[in-house]
Amino acid sequence: MDDEPDPLPISALQHWCYCPRQCALIHQEQAFAENVHTLRGQAVHARADTPGLEVRPGLRIERALPVWSHRLALTGKADVVEFADDGTPYPVEYKHGSRNKAAHIAACDDLQLAAQAICLEEMTGHAVTEGAIYYASSRRRRQVAISEELRSQVEFAVSAVRSMLSSARLPPPADDVRCRECSLIDLCQPHAVASLKQDMATERKKLFDPEA
Repeated sequence: MDDEPDPLPISALQHWCYCPRQCALIHQEQAFAENVHTLRGQAVHARADTPGLEVRPGLRIERALPVWSHRLALTGKADVVEFADDGTPYPVEYKHGSRNKAAHIAACDDLQLAAQAICLEEMTGHAVTEGAIYYASSRRRRQVAISEELRSQVEFAVSAVRSMLSSARLPPPADDVRCRECSLIDLCQPHAVASLKQDMATERKKLFDPEA
């Protein structure tokens, strides 16, 4: 149908959660750059990104499983999905680093996992109430409840990303602690852009307020 929206990558939700400007640079401007964090992430995903099937007693494990939601027009790939005997899926997202991540980054990981869970529910007809984030450095999982609040956050993020991309405008830079670990910092120039906007605001104030 012509009025159906283009599929939105699940990864865009994670990027938007971390920084809307980062999301726009990647998914609108098609800009990308590598740094140590992206390279570590690629190394962690090396096995999970290779499609495969493993069967254990009472468990079927699928790697690099394509997932989608027609309702939300989402598409992506789940690193690992563990299926119970009754077909109930349990998504596991692989991340580099340890479980002791900043709360904001952990929240973005949870959002991505919840989007995968929503897709799997639509695909399989089974409720997905839980999933996990696997952190390579810790070699441990962090269980994530796919709560109603988290589902609402996914719905909000989908709407926000679509609105941002349709506007064709770059959001302002964060210019905070997030920028230090972002691979797009040289393309984004967050401090320079933020400083320029501040200077322009100051000049406008002087222009219209003689006492400024």
